[in-house]
Amino acid sequence: MSSRIDGIVARLQSLHPVLIDLSLDRLRRLLAALGHPERRLPPILHVAGTNGKGSTCAFLRAIGEAAGLRVHVYTSPHLVRFNERIRLAGELVSDEALERAFLHVEAVNDGAPITVFEVITATAFHLFATTPADLCVLDVGLGGRGDATNVIDAPAASAITAISMDHREMLGDTLAAIAAEKAGIIKPGVPVAIGPQTAEVMDLLAAIATERGAPPHRAGTEWHIARAGAGLRYEDADGALDLPLPALPGAHQWDNAGIAIAALRAAGLAPGAAAIGTGLGNATWPARMQRLNGRLAARLPPGWELWLDGGHNPGAGVVLGGHLAGWSDRPVHLIVGMKQAKDTAEFLRPILPYAASLWAVAEPGQHLALPVAAIREAAAQAGARASRPGPTVAAALAQIAAEAGPQPARVLICGSLYLAGEVLKADAAAG
Repeated sequence: MSSRIDGIVARLQSLHPVLIDLSLDRLRRLLAALGHPERRLPPILHVAGTNGKGSTCAFLRAIGEAAGLRVHVYTSPHLVRFNERIRLAGELVSDEALERAFLHVEAVNDGAPITVFEVITATAFHLFATTPADLCVLDVGLGGRGDATNVIDAPAASAITAISMDHREMLGDTLAAIAAEKAGIIKPGVPVAIGPQTAEVMDLLAAIATERGAPPHRAGTEWHIARAGAGLRYEDADGALDLPLPALPGAHQWDNAGIAIAALRAAGLAPGAAAIGTGLGNATWPARMQRLNGRLAARLPPGWELWLDGGHNPGAGVVLGGHLAGWSDRPVHLIVGMKQAKDTAEFLRPILPYAASLWAVAEPGQHLALPVAAIREAAAQAGARASRPGPTVAAALAQIAAEAGPQPARVLICGSLYLAGEVLKADAAAG
């Protein structure tokens, strides 16, 4: 992050210390003062869910751009640079444009009560409304009903990815309560693409959609996607598509690709099969089963692999466990760093059976890092026979390398998007 943008965000945080407050009145007031930029956007695809939101947004952007469209994208959080949150017509927002927009929005707000995320969202809408584009992809920050992005009235389509337990302190203690919050983005008459869910959640989402007159496009009912030969086959009422495997690794990404295609088709915005296939092959999303090849990877013995994933909740643990089951050709060492308030034991439980060793870490600069001792305690609760303190990623890698046997292995760093950001910085750092 540039020092200028860093300074602006720090000032906003000092003036408005509350990051998220699930209410829309403050932001609606500010947007009205800005001339309602949220009403002057290109067709919007609005994406909520617990796991897979970012990947689905990445597929939507890549497919749109493969069709020659200029695509705005708003996502959170960022990993390395704040600018990652706002993509203007295909390009990350520049420091200069972001600084001008922040200062303008801050001046218009004139010191009124607001949250930092609401200021960021208003800034994104202001930039989107003043930059021509053909499509706008909005990633819900938290929940759905009260999220700042939910001030939009009529998206072209909504999408809901896999829902699992997360942010219970704000969204509720049951899967049904959390799903109801996510369903808050479903708008009357607006089609909604729904990814694979538990039966309870799928029934709830479908009932809410039907109640609001929003045509549901459900995985396994209105649309299907599955492996077919060397690629994928997608099918819905508009016909079948034979597609290449996505660039994002893991079978769970097939479902996220399907959600993106279903949303585009439901909105009447889907390009032809060639552009969809090209988009799937071009999609990128950092810290989602990303192989690292930089400075940190160089600390491991020749032939070893270093991977990074930002998954951090129980649902992500299940997905990671399924992926690790396919890595049986060599040992897997886990380096885990978590955010405070996360359900660490339930995240770890599905992946522990595949771990040759587990190292607990807390990086300097990692936002709200859970202490190493707490991670180790959670690992024991989840059934780990042993765990060891890193206590940092670099130290853990050094110890793993020092104890390496003759067989090549893999190392997976996981547990937190904030950890992932620190790891990406370190891996890209000059030697």
